[in-house]
Order: sequence, then structure tokens, then C-alpha cells
Amino acid sequence: MSQEMIRVEKLNKSFGDLHVLKDIDMSVKESDVVCLIGASGSGKSTLLRCLNFLEIKDNGTIVIEGEDINKDSHDLNKVREKVGMVFQHFHLFPHKTVLENVMEAPTQVKKLAKSNAKEEAMQLLEKVGLLDKADVYPSKLSGGQKQRVAIARALAMKPDIMLFDEPTSALDPELVGEVLATMKELAEEGMTMVVVTHEMSFAREVADWVVYMHDGKIVEVGHPENIFNEPKEERTKAFLDSIL
Repeated sequence: MSQEMIRVEKLNKSFGDLHVLKDIDMSVKESDVVCLIGASGSGKSTLLRCLNFLEIKDNGTIVIEGEDINKDSHDLNKVREKVGMVFQHFHLFPHKTVLENVMEAPTQVKKLAKSNAKEEAMQLLEKVGLLDKADVYPSKLSGGQKQRVAIARALAMKPDIMLFDEPTSALDPELVGEVLATMKELAEEGMTMVVVTHEMSFAREVADWVVYMHDGKIVEVGHPENIFNEPKEERTKAFLDSIL
């Protein structure tokens, strides 16, 4: 049996009067790739941000690698070291080179020696195909290159879990493939991943599980071939018919 990496039970989150997550239950096992799909506003990104504690839940349980996480009793920065996050917009430091961006967290947060951090950062840049851009500033990169740097930066903390919040939605169509290829490689290496995406071909090809969300609830969970070919729920079918 694979280890359970994430367990969510009865998770609720509201912003004022807007109830965004409604009794969410979800489990992610080691090396699973879980793709969250659904219309904008269905709660996918909020769920992801709760998993990384960028949003604090109203109630419910979030268990990361067997540990019940509570914002009052946990060092959330320690939790975030285990859970890497890649955003829609890259959030790179504009005044630092690509290499410095990747080195920043290991040297500042983990207090890794600069020489070690540099060596590891260079290996990660090679992994995402950007070793030749190490000394370049983000303003000189394409969107796809920036997102691959952001992935390398998240990996520099050696997380056990990677969260991706619509990592390709801000990119020009011709740049999407290079980012998805990097993510696919991570999946093949066994990284546990939760991905909010509108890229149905990626979900179909790479996901172990697809989770369809609507109006703050999980409507259906299944293997990609079942969700895409024979969805059980009418709402899932209507959503897929509208976008495929």
C-alpha cells in the first residue's frame, strides 16, 4: 500500500458570505498525480491554497504525511517545505538572476551553504532545460521559461508534494507544451502532484485520478479514462461536453 500523503476531511472555506469549499473529502497517495478540473469559480485553486496554508480553512481536517496540521500548533513554514507550490503567475524575483531565484529558498530558509545551493540549483536548471539561462534575469525569459524556473525553484526545497495552480493558463499556447513536458517528467519520477488545470490532454494522459469540482464540492473522482469516456454524473458530462 502506498503511503497517504494528503488527507482532507470535511474541509470548509468561506470568504465573507461566499461559501467556496463545502465539506471537501480527498485523499492523495504517494506518487499519485491528481488533476482538479472544473469551471472557474468551482473552488479548485482555493482547495490548493488551503493545502499549502496560503488560505486558512474555516473548519475540517488537513493531514499531510500522517500529521494533522493545525495553524495554531504547527510551524507552517516547516509544512510548506514539504509542499512545493507553482503558481499561475511565476512570482520570480525580477532583480535576481535565474540561478539566484532557485538558490534563494535553500540558502535563506534551509540555511544551505551557498556552494551547495548553487550546485543543486544548477542541477535543477539542467533538469528543466534552462542551464544556459542561469545568469539571465527573468525579464529576458519567455513565459514558458519563467514557469520552468518557478518549478525548479519549488523543487529546490526538496518537497515531498508539488501543487500546481493552473501553471499554463498565463502562457501563450505555443509555450504550454514545454511546461507540461517538465511536469510529465516529474510525474514519471514519482513526484506526488496535485494539479489544477484546464489542459484536459494532460489530465487524460498523466493523471492517476481526475477530480471534477463544481460549486465548491467534489462531484466525481475517477481514473481519467472513466471520467473522460464514461462520467457517472450529469454535471461532469455537461462540463466535459462544453470544453471538449
